[in-house]
Amino acid sequence: MHGLGNDYVYVNCFEERVGDAAALARAVSDRHRGIGGDGLILICPSQEADVRMEMYNTDGSRGQMCGNGIRCVAKYAYDHGLSRANPMRVETDAGVLTLELMLKDGKVSMVRVNMGRPRLRPADLPTSLAADEMVDHWMDVNGRRLPMTCVSMGNPHAVLFVRSLNDIDLVRDGRFLECHAIFPERCNIHFARVNSPDDVTMLTWERGSGATQACGTGASAVCVAGSLTGRTARRITAHLPGGDLRLDWNERDDCVYMTGPAEEVFTGEWPGDA
Repeated sequence: MHGLGNDYVYVNCFEERVGDAAALARAVSDRHRGIGGDGLILICPSQEADVRMEMYNTDGSRGQMCGNGIRCVAKYAYDHGLSRANPMRVETDAGVLTLELMLKDGKVSMVRVNMGRPRLRPADLPTSLAADEMVDHWMDVNGRRLPMTCVSMGNPHAVLFVRSLNDIDLVRDGRFLECHAIFPERCNIHFARVNSPDDVTMLTWERGSGATQACGTGASAVCVAGSLTGRTARRITAHLPGGDLRLDWNERDDCVYMTGPAEEVFTGEWPGDA
């Protein structure tokens, strides 16, 4: 399944058992010797929500949340009868999130996710930056000085606003920042260009997965960072390589709402014993 090209292999753990999830994530994510994807997501029973999501990156590391992935979890759960709840509650390592499902011909086509409140303290990422350096902290990035704002959406994000995305070497710059010493648990990196107060274009380097077509938590972080720094409004459209997401940092409840599609590509059988 994928959300705007951010593709994961999903396992229905209501029916299947997975032993070493980290090893399985590395195996199935390999685009040459496996299925290919940005990681592995397990759809599991939950004691406190309708379903539970467990997410693993391509390198086998555990991720707290995935905005595109959680939309696909809700679609699979609804379309395959694991839960008919709408709104649907999905348990993640970042907490329980609520999703509004938009149906077409009886199946989920779009999902609006309450991504929760952004967390803005250094300890929430974590980062060694002082609190007053979390917003528009100037970073030296391979010979360029760029303003960086840090936001946790249950997982860590650093947003750097640039005049032109053409000047960004995503692999070099993304890898450099992901593993920078100020991020002891590494970080998701986003470069964003503001087109207008309600419209941005962004590129993503995901922690543990590299360059991806889209990142829902990252787009949410860009929305928050743009508003915090006065570059954008609280409601924006984010253009990602895989397509568009709508973001709304709601003033009433301080939560970020993300709306985007979810698509199932195929179902298959994995011959491995992981």
